Amino acid sequence: MDTGRKDFVLIIEDEKKISDIVRAYLEKDGFSVRIAENGSEALTFFREGPDIIILDLMLPDMAGEELCKIIRETSNVPIIMLTAKSGEEDRIKGLGIGADDYMVKPFSPRELVARVKAHLRRAGKTRKKILSYNRGSLRMDLERHEVVREGSSLQLTLTEFKILTALAENHGRILSRNQIVNIVQGYDFEGYDRTIDAHVKNLRHKIEKDSKSPEFIQTVYGVGYKFIGTPDEE
Repeated sequence: MDTGRKDFVLIIEDEKKISDIVRAYLEKDGFSVRIAENGSEALTFFREGPDIIILDLMLPDMAGEELCKIIRETSNVPIIMLTAKSGEEDRIKGLGIGADDYMVKPFSPRELVARVKAHLRRAGKTRKKILSYNRGSLRMDLERHEVVREGSSLQLTLTEFKILTALAENHGRILSRNQIVNIVQGYDFEGYDRTIDAHVKNLRHKIEKDSKSPEFIQTVYGVGYKFIGTPDEE
């Protein structure tokens, strides 16, 4: 495992003064930081796989609540909402749509960093680095980007690995082609969803013994794909 990797924080905030202060405090504590000034930019940076997101609710092109809902369609990444909305109903709404925490402006940057660390500690306890299915017949190392089938290492393209990871991490849940595109290529990418079928076909040739009777990736006709492998117990 690469212990030198920095935790990646995505700040979604259109007020430069605030984002610069938060970035400075986070970088001082050793975090890697990206700043998105609007929702569209945020969804582009989101595909880089942040470990935690700090989300302002009042963005110029999209409501933060709507952005939170979009992110929650495909990810359980911790989200801290950072906003001037201080009412109880606003807090309840934010937490109800998938936020993990809620801080009201003005805020203490030191407290925000402390909350980031606390959420990452909790997420680290549940985030799996190795996924194993069907009594070890398929194993995925998410940090090393390695996939092993029946003891043999597979050569997957980056796109194939991302698709497999997305499906496996949403085990038992149907992902539409469009949702898979959003994970692999970003939310601003258009005209790509049907090529997902070609990538899945290639992926099946590599991980399935019989692509007509799949053990791992099931087609849900008219909807998308679902990962059906049986998770191994820890």
